[in-house]
Amino acid sequence: MLQALIHRGSVRAEEVPAPVVGKGRILIRVINSCISAGTEMAGVSATGKSPVRTMLEQPEKIKKILNLLKSEGLSKLINQNKFIKESGQPTGYSVSGMIVGIGEDVVGFKPGDRVAAAGGGFAYHAEFVEVPKNLVVPVPAGVDYREASTVAIGAIALHGVRRTDLEIGEFCVVIGAGILGLMAVQILNKAGIRVIAVDINQDRLSIASETGAELVIDASAEDPVKAVENITGGHGADAVLYAAATSDSKPLSQAFQMCRRKGKVVLMGVSGMELNRKDLYPGELDLLISTSYGPGRYDKDYEEDGKDYPYGYVRWTEGRNFTEYLRLLESGKIQIEQLIHNVYPIEEAEKAFDSLKDSHNKPLIVLLDYGKPDIIASLPVSRKLDLNRNAHIKEGLIRVGIIGIGNFSQSVHLPNLKKLSNKYLIYALASQSGVKVKNAGTFYNAQYVTTQYDEIISDSNIDLVMICTRHGNHASLALKALQAGKHVFVEKPLATNDEDLKALEAYFEARSGDAPLLMVGFNRRFSPYIREIKKHTDKRVGPLLIHYRMNAGFQPADHWTHKDGGRIIGEACHIIDLMNALVNSKVGSVHSESSFTGKSKFTPDDNKSILIKYEDGSMATIEYISMGSKELSKEYMEVHFDEKSIILDDYKQLSSHGFKIRPIRSKEGLKGHLEELEVLYDSLKGNKPGWPVDLAALSETTRITFKIA
Repeated sequence: MLQALIHRGSVRAEEVPAPVVGKGRILIRVINSCISAGTEMAGVSATGKSPVRTMLEQPEKIKKILNLLKSEGLSKLINQNKFIKESGQPTGYSVSGMIVGIGEDVVGFKPGDRVAAAGGGFAYHAEFVEVPKNLVVPVPAGVDYREASTVAIGAIALHGVRRTDLEIGEFCVVIGAGILGLMAVQILNKAGIRVIAVDINQDRLSIASETGAELVIDASAEDPVKAVENITGGHGADAVLYAAATSDSKPLSQAFQMCRRKGKVVLMGVSGMELNRKDLYPGELDLLISTSYGPGRYDKDYEEDGKDYPYGYVRWTEGRNFTEYLRLLESGKIQIEQLIHNVYPIEEAEKAFDSLKDSHNKPLIVLLDYGKPDIIASLPVSRKLDLNRNAHIKEGLIRVGIIGIGNFSQSVHLPNLKKLSNKYLIYALASQSGVKVKNAGTFYNAQYVTTQYDEIISDSNIDLVMICTRHGNHASLALKALQAGKHVFVEKPLATNDEDLKALEAYFEARSGDAPLLMVGFNRRFSPYIREIKKHTDKRVGPLLIHYRMNAGFQPADHWTHKDGGRIIGEACHIIDLMNALVNSKVGSVHSESSFTGKSKFTPDDNKSILIKYEDGSMATIEYISMGSKELSKEYMEVHFDEKSIILDDYKQLSSHGFKIRPIRSKEGLKGHLEELEVLYDSLKGNKPGWPVDLAALSETTRITFKIA
């Protein structure tokens, strides 16, 4: 499918794989999409700036980069920066179209329905979009696709008007007669509000006058504050709806000066934020923020998980604002046809976006068109994109298909597979995001990319399936790939519940020795630091006493890592596997306690003290904490035995007491990610017998996490 992507200050339409509809989502064949002249063009402009200029304008990014440099190292940072530079970025958040697919748990919609959809991160400029159900609404019969594609912008204007909370006959000044301001003028007028429009563009002021403004003020020709005072009898406006976009603070200062005592300014646009106390204090004015489409915006439970707010308590959610805006269009109370200046086919996306760069004759609304509904409804959905099919493939390499192209696979596994290009070939990539998987596939020279996971699993050319998705489907995908005869590397955890783990164990029990290899990404045991430690602990006489601290860092309660098993199953499994590998004895007992008072943002699920006792007398204590300081290293271990002590600090420094160990230092944390792939290669090629970690050890670690969690 074609999708508009941003590349270094410009936008062009490119082929990417179409999305697959997931649970709670709706797949839409887009007919029209609306370009936001403000938000989107700001994003396009930002990608055209040099990194130095970006840091000067946003100095907070310097600290972020320095932290990344400290934690990830220079080489990873350079690779990530190069990848970002060469990647296309999706854009768009307001579309109309026809439903072609319904996900599980979606009711009230069916294929063929005419719908409008909104949402940054979902309603892209693309031939197909997959949108959560709460961000999709039916299009009334009297509204065409072109009008309906403005649903997001219309809802922003509608919510801004709601925030003014005005009554019939009160005055509202609308500063900025762009698309949001002009829509707001019409809504306010139909609600019985006396509207004053302020701008410096005469053409737009003329439209404002024609569509409901009682007075229009050219701020470049007269003092808008005095003009507002005159029409309001010297009292000032009841509210000012700020719909302009500028970095200058003067218009906002004027907005306060236009208000009556106890009035309000609603910030819907963008402004410089240097506030003058004299503008607000004497009149006891309120500054309110209008957040996008309304209640539900930026709430993952509402937008992504489909949990609606009760009608009786939240009358106007963003979804209900979408519906109301379309009703106003159908009734004729809002007229936007004269605001639509240009419509371009998706193939001319670059031309469409370039038209919005014209500062002298900038159009109000520019739409993209994807074809006539009766034609495009029957077009096939392509979820696979060939990239490098004719390239020569060296014999003897292990061909890898990766499922899940998230931050971890992009920053760790893909670069490491590239380093080991004499052993592995990145053959194919799969991700739910067509843009993300195309960017990665192009950068790493994959043969093809897809949004259909089964494409990877069923491909006879692939030797090893690497699963790097979110945790909930690790076990099911691993089992499916094994049943297809593929060797499997699955990132931790192996499973998030006992039922899934038993299904994997049953598969291997039934195969009795002829099954493909299964490896889990328990990389710590393969670290050069751990290998050096084991040279000494394996020769011990007495038991080991190990203390390990994982300063995991805080994650908000709605973060995905708390789902599908949580952080103990999803991350602490690393350390439990490492303890088992170091001790190399049967586990006798496991005990854990949580730290929780209910008085802070930290949860008991990721603040635990764990004690593992082994049959040989060894003990391992693990502190998994989210409440620790970010300035403290993430991982720290002490190993004590036979009057000897070893200290490992963040996989960057190794030291000993009571005996001499080979000291190791590294600028980057060497946690074994590269080494685990080298060990895996030797196992796959038969250079070393058996699996890197046997099934019994993988199962034991996983079940311990279940008990702790």
